[in-house]
Amino acid sequence: MQFLKTSVHDLIELGQQKHEEYANAHPFPNIYFDNFFEETSLRKVLAEFPELGQKGDIHYENPNESKYASKGEFRFGEHSKALAHFLNSQPFLMFLQNLTGIKEALVPDPYFEGGGFHQIKSGGYLKVHVDFHKHKLMGLDRRINVLVYLNENWEEEYGGHFELWERDMSKCAVRIAPLFNRMAIFSTTDYSWHGHPDKLTCPADRSRKSMALYYYTNGRPDSEISAENRQRITTTFTARKGQDSQKMTAFNNFVNLANDFLPPIVVKGIKKFRNK
Repeated sequence: MQFLKTSVHDLIELGQQKHEEYANAHPFPNIYFDNFFEETSLRKVLAEFPELGQKGDIHYENPNESKYASKGEFRFGEHSKALAHFLNSQPFLMFLQNLTGIKEALVPDPYFEGGGFHQIKSGGYLKVHVDFHKHKLMGLDRRINVLVYLNENWEEEYGGHFELWERDMSKCAVRIAPLFNRMAIFSTTDYSWHGHPDKLTCPADRSRKSMALYYYTNGRPDSEISAENRQRITTTFTARKGQDSQKMTAFNNFVNLANDFLPPIVVKGIKKFRNK
């Protein structure tokens, strides 16, 4: 199946052309592309998108998040597998390498740990956070997130914007609407605060759909992650001052305390507890 509108050579060249824009973006390295994929092929992926929340799916329901996700690639159809495998292919990895300037070899995630299909239903949300830094199975360092949005005819008033926040969490710096055939890419570090923190206001028969893929390296620059967080396998959430509940703060204080003092095997159990 053909997902690219251009040649592989042009894709790799695009990464080089956009590197400076990506590296110098505020508030941390990021970029998004509109109409990146061949639309007919991407609509076939959308047609396969399952209603998440069934047995085997993941349901995150806690003060930090109300969202659904697939587990592995078991819920992918033929076209969805083709897209995921293209995004994990050598040409796309070379594009990402050129775009981000990361020197270490990029490694895709065949397990789709935390990735795959994501769905947020009306009233759902994902509070501002930085992602886990270590893949719990491969032990590699998480470096890049790629988000492909699958929402046709998405209205501004539905909300669901992808937000990038200042390093000091003082304010939202960038808002990106989750429009069909829009691909957002950003580097994951100790300060890459992002999320969809306000409740989704779309009609009950609509939802916010996306495919998420994450990329890793064996090692990373010390400047990106503090020494105490390098091995973190859980997501770090933080409340927006004056906008999020005390319940959220208390919940996260407990999770952060557990990460600091409990053995990794117990932390993995806490991570499962957060998922319904």
